[in-house]
Amino acid sequence: MTSFRRTLGTCYYPEHWPRAIWEEDARRMADLGLTWVRIGEFAWSRLEPVEGGYHFEWLDDAIAVLQGAGLKVVLGTPTATPPRWMLDKLPDMLAVDAEGRPRKFGSRRHYCFSHEGYKAECARIVGALAERYGGMADAWQTDNEYGCHDTTLSYSKAAEAAFRTWLARRYNDVSVLNKAWGNVFWSMDYAAFDQIDLPNLTVTEPNPAHVLAFLRFSSDQVVAFNRLQAEIIRAHSDAPITHNYMGKVTEFDHFDVGEDLDIASWDSYPLGFLEDRAGADEAHQLAYARQGDPDFQAFHHDLYRAVGKGRLWIMEQQPGPVNWAPYNPEPLPGMVRLWSWEAFAHGAEAVCYFRWRQAPMAQEQMHAGLLRPDSVEAPAFAEARQVAAEIAEAPTVETRQAKVALIYDYASEWAWTVQPHGRGLGYFRLVLDTYRALRCLGLSVDIVPPEARAIEGYKVVLAPGLMIADPALTQALSTTDAHVVLGPRFGARTADMCTPVPLPPAVPGLDVTVARVESLRPGLDLPLQKGGAVTGYRDVLEGGAAVLEATADGAPVLMGTDRLSYLGGWLDGEAMTRVVGEVCAKAGVETVPLPEGVRVRETASERFWFNYGASPITAHGRTLPAAGVFRETL
Repeated sequence: MTSFRRTLGTCYYPEHWPRAIWEEDARRMADLGLTWVRIGEFAWSRLEPVEGGYHFEWLDDAIAVLQGAGLKVVLGTPTATPPRWMLDKLPDMLAVDAEGRPRKFGSRRHYCFSHEGYKAECARIVGALAERYGGMADAWQTDNEYGCHDTTLSYSKAAEAAFRTWLARRYNDVSVLNKAWGNVFWSMDYAAFDQIDLPNLTVTEPNPAHVLAFLRFSSDQVVAFNRLQAEIIRAHSDAPITHNYMGKVTEFDHFDVGEDLDIASWDSYPLGFLEDRAGADEAHQLAYARQGDPDFQAFHHDLYRAVGKGRLWIMEQQPGPVNWAPYNPEPLPGMVRLWSWEAFAHGAEAVCYFRWRQAPMAQEQMHAGLLRPDSVEAPAFAEARQVAAEIAEAPTVETRQAKVALIYDYASEWAWTVQPHGRGLGYFRLVLDTYRALRCLGLSVDIVPPEARAIEGYKVVLAPGLMIADPALTQALSTTDAHVVLGPRFGARTADMCTPVPLPPAVPGLDVTVARVESLRPGLDLPLQKGGAVTGYRDVLEGGAAVLEATADGAPVLMGTDRLSYLGGWLDGEAMTRVVGEVCAKAGVETVPLPEGVRVRETASERFWFNYGASPITAHGRTLPAAGVFRETL
């Protein structure tokens, strides 16, 4: 159990504004009750207008002004925005998309993680900043939003060369690779590692093993890129280091990146995410257009708290309409406060609003801030002030382990991406659907990495869609005292994307075999005897284990023992909520079914009730206003 006090912050760009207003901005931030100010993450062209010509004086000044007002500075490394002169020096540093097109200069994140020359330039600018500000910065942020704008994967010549080197290290001998990948199929054998291209622009789909290897490699490139910066900073500074992850960016392993950082932070844009990545249907999008999905943000809070080894910040919190989603409505009054308190309820130490003042120029002119472009308070300002006053009176936070754990595995995400087996099927959505069912029962959930030690101490553990199952984890899941639900697709592929024999799930003590699989088009759902249905995907199950759930025609869907069971289908909301509720009842975990849009989260000392609905509602004796938050002491 750890304890801390909650804080607020904002993202500020002094290089965007006249020097004459910096002191006034800092004073207003401090008066608002903010603690943290992030700066510098997009300022490379102002820090180094020409190669080797550092201009740090303005940054010295900005830090002095902010800290002079009692604020703490998060200093970002500017490597997400290489300046134009860099492209003249390194014209091949650009990432290349799957169609072979370079991703040109003119926005941001226009670099390839594998380009050694660009990494050397990053090391140089990060080193210069760390040497100068190592004793001044109160915290650090590496780069900005790795993977945003589909920038994890690159099909450049630099990536091709690095991929071949990575393969040689992983397999040592090309004959080993040929066997592991099953290259005898379609005569895909290689005689040397330098014959292996990147898995794009093939006539039809490339070998799944080839694609999975490329995804693993691409993730490792992000890890190495981040590690380079973290090690340089740490050599000059004792301040904590973070990176600001994004919502539903799954192309690299955040747990691996997090091993080199002190804090995980992420950028929370509930309304934008509902529109472009939450996977909601139109009715759900309309119902929550001004509030955001009731579970999407919470899921990421819990995921990134695990990535941060218990330490979580929100580096960018949406304060009003964004500019980048298909539709960009205003939040319902009260939602900025609700989003802030929800983050705190899930263990956030800091919530920083993006941005201090709305930009009057360039790509984000339509993105709201705490202030309008004319420095008048925007609607979120008052809600931030209210939150600041409330957290000043709130007790110190004490966190505790939840009773329910949900395993999240990036390698399984990639395996589902390679072989979804049906349109619209994906690992992230399956795990989110499971998380949603747990939350609808009033449960607090810990998301944990796919490691044996990570499941210790829980009463219920769920591992939906874990296609690539580590043997040590499989053994731990079969012997833990927790009630465990595996599947669908548990252990369906080896680490090299082949079907294992014995057939999955191959879990000790569980007499269940997946005989075959099928995907179900819309309208082909399989009703269950107890209600609800299998939708989208089904494992056809055999074995001697007890049948705990079956289709209307008697086909087994959930099989196992009282403590260990296998779920052979993607369940709809009704069925999933019932199944996890019954498992929790067996495990002695109390559930509280909640009305639509209401969610609950507990810390060691407080219980929080949130109403994502646009109307007041009464839930279990508590009346919650629209976009309302209710806190009670345990």
